[in-house]
Amino acid sequence: MSTQTHNGSAGGHILVIDDDDDSRRLLTHLLRRRGFEVFAVDGGRAALELLEDHAVDAILLDVMMPGMDGFAVCRALKKTPATAAIPVLLLTARDDLETRAAGMKLGVSEFLTKPVNRDELFSRIETQVAARRRAVALEAAGKRA
Repeated sequence: MSTQTHNGSAGGHILVIDDDDDSRRLLTHLLRRRGFEVFAVDGGRAALELLEDHAVDAILLDVMMPGMDGFAVCRALKKTPATAAIPVLLLTARDDLETRAAGMKLGVSEFLTKPVNRDELFSRIETQVAARRRAVALEAAGKRA
């Protein structure tokens, strides 16, 4: 299992799940420079283990991975109460309707096509992190009321 953690400012906590070392390093670097704390793992099982101990605001998930593919990871995330509401942004080299439809059925929040455009990456991640934080704040306010 390959796990990397990079500290940033208060931009949010992002989990990058990608079996491709170069892609994972690039995404980690870009997000860290943007002010995010990034956890990066090379597969689905490693991601599920990491999420047992770490909270994240959003997940960047590659579709095509050996063993547990991105769809299987997403299914596992959505079945687990602690991770079901975390926004998942699906990374795919296959920008086709079937992949998008399968992702939508699993509750994917966004789709990004590889190679990822940096500005689109930041825009989509920041939007999802803000939405996640609003949802968490509303839930906390509801529990106090």
